[in-house]
Amino acid sequence: MLSKLRGKKGKKGFTLIELMIVVAIIGILAAIAIPNFLRFQAKSKQSEAKTNLGGIFTAQTSYFGEKNTFGTFSHIAWAPVGTTQLYTYYSGSNGTDGTAGTTDVKNPPTAAAISWTGTPTPAMSGTGFTSGAIGNIDSDASYDIWVIDDQKNLQNVSDDVTI
Repeated sequence: MLSKLRGKKGKKGFTLIELMIVVAIIGILAAIAIPNFLRFQAKSKQSEAKTNLGGIFTAQTSYFGEKNTFGTFSHIAWAPVGTTQLYTYYSGSNGTDGTAGTTDVKNPPTAAAISWTGTPTPAMSGTGFTSGAIGNIDSDASYDIWVIDDQKNLQNVSDDVTI
C-alpha cells in the first residue's frame, strides 16, 4: 500500500477540484467585467454625437459671421464625419429658402431617419439655433438624444446608456 502512494508522488498535474475552482473564479470575473465593458463601449459611441454637434456649432458660427444669420446643413456645408454613423442629425430652418418651420435632417447613410422625440426641438431664428442628434446606440427601445445651441450648451436630453 505504501509503495502505491510513493509511486503517485512523482506524477504532476492538477486535480479536477482545482480546475473547477479556477473555472468558477474566471466565470465570476467575467460576470463582473462584461457589463462594465458594454457600458463603456456604449459611452464611447456617444462621442460621435458630441463631435458632430461641435462641428455643427463651429459651422453655424462661421456662417453667422459671414451672413448675419444661421443656416441649414446645406447652407453651412455640413455633413456627418466618419464611416459609420449611429445618429440622425436635426436642425431647424432659417426660412430664407422658403422652408420656415421645417426641420433639416442628415440621415446616417445606412439607416432610416429616426423621428425627433426630444426637447428642446431643433429650431432656428435670426439670432439663435438648436441642433440635435438622435440615435439608438445599444439596440433597445430608448434613444440617445443630444442637443447643442448657439451658446454652445451641449446637453444629453435622453441617455441611452443604461447604468
